[in-house]
Amino acid sequence: MTRFVELNHEIRDGMAPYPGLPSPKIQPILDHEASAARYDHKAEFYLGRVDMPCNVGTYIDSPFHRYPDGQDLSQVALDKVAGLDGLVLDGSVGSDRAVSIDCDEASIAGRAVLIRTGWDERWGTERYWELGPYLGPAAVDLFLRAGPALVGVDFWNVDDTQDMARPAHTRLLAANILIVENLANLQALLGSGFRFYAVPLRIVCGASFPVRAFAEIG
Repeated sequence: MTRFVELNHEIRDGMAPYPGLPSPKIQPILDHEASAARYDHKAEFYLGRVDMPCNVGTYIDSPFHRYPDGQDLSQVALDKVAGLDGLVLDGSVGSDRAVSIDCDEASIAGRAVLIRTGWDERWGTERYWELGPYLGPAAVDLFLRAGPALVGVDFWNVDDTQDMARPAHTRLLAANILIVENLANLQALLGSGFRFYAVPLRIVCGASFPVRAFAEIG
């Protein structure tokens, strides 16, 4: 029997944003009561609007996020974001906060590789936005050699946010390896075979956008 596992965070009105960006605003254009007159009081509908930065919640980065001539979200093929053979790897966080992983490189090629550190347990608290784990040079080197389709992490930036050069984004996106940040609930997938989905809207000049990331098991 097939089951689905949510791997994303909810997006809520006024939630804590990525540091330096505005909070999402989720509001009605017309709520049910206000819309009734438009439909001669025979029906009611909620017509809503969402005003938010594109880097909020669980989101995907396209190559255009880093490179002006890189693929934007409208150009990313569906087979790079839907139905990917998935693999969860436990990441070990060192004293320098760099994440190291130990795996057979041959098991990574073409897959969605998701790195679990447990940082997602801080979600919803100010501690989530403290200086956190990041993918160090050794991990990025491994991915560039092995060639996954996508790399996802359960923390808020694949880079050390104190490094303005952003080497992980720079190198992974140059190789057309997509990035998903702020994943959740990866412990539910340990030991399971699954398909991974993280499909964004098809936006021309879209660099990043929230996704409802999930796994299909069975």
